[in-house]
Amino acid sequence: MKSTFILLFLTILLVSCNEIEPRRPVQKKSGSFIEASVERSKKLLAQEESYIKSLIEKDTVNTYLSSNYGFWYYYNQKVDSLTYLPQPDDEVVLSYNLLSLKNDTIYSTDEIGETQIMVDKSQLFPGLRNALKLLKEGEQATFLFPSSTAFGYKGDDNKIGPNTPLKTNLEIVKIIKQKDSLNPSR
Repeated sequence: MKSTFILLFLTILLVSCNEIEPRRPVQKKSGSFIEASVERSKKLLAQEESYIKSLIEKDTVNTYLSSNYGFWYYYNQKVDSLTYLPQPDDEVVLSYNLLSLKNDTIYSTDEIGETQIMVDKSQLFPGLRNALKLLKEGEQATFLFPSSTAFGYKGDDNKIGPNTPLKTNLEIVKIIKQKDSLNPSR
C-alpha cells in the first residue's frame, strides 16, 4: 500500500513537471462578420439608390437635385428673394411628414406638428438634419432618403422598420437667427 502511494505520488510529480501550456481561445475572432456586414450594407444602399433613381426617371414633372449628403430632392416652393440658409445653432421651426417611397403615409404633418429645433443639435434623423440646411425660410421641398440617411438598420422602434428608405415633404416655417449668425464675417 505504501509503495503504491509512493508510485502514485512520483507519477503525479513527473506529470506536473511538464511545461505549462496556455489555454487556447475557444473561438478565434476575425473581421469576417464586419466585412460581411459592410458588404450587405453596400449592396442594400446600391439597391435603394437604384430604386430611387428609377422613381426620379419616372417623375417627368419635377427637377431633382442630388445633395452632397446622399439624398435627392426637388422644390415644391422656392423663395428666390431670400439668401439666408440655416446655420449651426440657429433655431428653425419646421413642418414635415414621413412617407414610404410608394407614398404611403407613415407619420402625417398633423401627427408630427410644427417642430422647433436647433440646427445640428436635434434628435432628427441624419437626412432630415442635413435637409433643413438646404432650405430658406418659406421654402418647401420633397426629399428622398435611402435608409442609411434615414433611420438606418434599427428603424424608429415604432412605425418605421429597419432599412426603410423614406420620403418627406419639408417646409421651413421660420428661421430664428442666433447673434453669431448675424455677423457678416461668418
